[in-house]
Amino acid sequence: MLYDAYEIQRSFLSGASLMANFGAGWMQNPANPLAHTQFGPMIASGLDVFAHASQPRGKPEFNLPFTVLPDGREVAVREEVVLRKPFGQLKHFVREGVEGGPRLLIVAPMSGHYATLLRGTVERMLPSADVYITDWRDAKLVPLADGRFTLDDYVDYLIEFLTVVGPGAHVLAVCQPTVPAYAAACLMNADKHPCRPRTLTMMGGPIDTREAPTAVNTVATQRPLAWFQNNVIATVPFFYPGGGRKVYPGFLQLAGFMAMNLGNHLMSHYRMFQQLVDGDGESAEATKAFYEEYRSVCDMTEEFYLQTIEDVFQRHKLPKGELLHRGRKVDPAAITDTALLAIEGERDDISGIGQTRAALVLATALDPARKRYYLAKNVGHYGIFNGRRWREIIAPVLEAWIAAHEG
Repeated sequence: MLYDAYEIQRSFLSGASLMANFGAGWMQNPANPLAHTQFGPMIASGLDVFAHASQPRGKPEFNLPFTVLPDGREVAVREEVVLRKPFGQLKHFVREGVEGGPRLLIVAPMSGHYATLLRGTVERMLPSADVYITDWRDAKLVPLADGRFTLDDYVDYLIEFLTVVGPGAHVLAVCQPTVPAYAAACLMNADKHPCRPRTLTMMGGPIDTREAPTAVNTVATQRPLAWFQNNVIATVPFFYPGGGRKVYPGFLQLAGFMAMNLGNHLMSHYRMFQQLVDGDGESAEATKAFYEEYRSVCDMTEEFYLQTIEDVFQRHKLPKGELLHRGRKVDPAAITDTALLAIEGERDDISGIGQTRAALVLATALDPARKRYYLAKNVGHYGIFNGRRWREIIAPVLEAWIAAHEG
């Protein structure tokens, strides 16, 4: 019923968005006398904000047609899918005419948003690296015949992706995937896998959520697992390819994130309204672009979501040495070859300070010279991997780390 109710609401809002968009255009039309009044632009701006907020959204595009190399050359970039699997694909950003350079696998979160949330991350790394990314599928689009997807499957996907990318690759895991990426590094180091990564960079991830718990951690721990199973798991309607699949809907994840900083989101939309009234379309478009991505959400499988809640947030299995991958212990002490970089944001309200740094402490057999910790001052969770501070301050740290271990 939850998903059905959402679909009904989405249908109503879709029609309302179209009507509001039409009304905004009419209120701005020079042929309309009301457009020349004092309150005309205010009505048009209000309708514009509502139309954008209620508009239905699908999967965004990366839309990165070119990049500028460090030597100043502008080269075309094309997207190439090098491996397709039921719940995700490995995407390669091919820089036309450019050979060599460190190969970087960016592991995007499977936490309600598409991989395009890391568009700014990819864009910044393209000039200096040969970039791949995990492009996860919306669970409601995966037929039941394709089976289940668990945290174990996530780790398996990463190992297979790294095998395709080849020996000597570097990995950047952002937020939620720091745990499966770290687990994959443990297993691949233990096996002396030829494609184990040279470096693993973890940014704002829940390696040990007992450190500086945030509101996200509190929500995950203050209720038993059965509560989540009974209250936030829904069945995909049958008009989707994945009809009948049990999922944690992306719209619930988005509602949770919005509620965490509701005042900030309301102020952002109010400022957008003021910018539209003042005719500052450029600033308003920047806010719209952010929310286009932020509101584009996808579903997670029930089993992946519940296993993550239980193993990562409630039972803290990885830092306790209790995490298993298909019955095999995930041992951080097995990491001896993969250099580790942990990056945290001083103002991160999703992964608190110390949660990602714990990965360095757990890797007891790794040479201290192959570990590094970086705390980004005055940076929140989103700012770790997007925005000016990411581009100008954090990305150079990552590039230097990769360069120091390349070859």
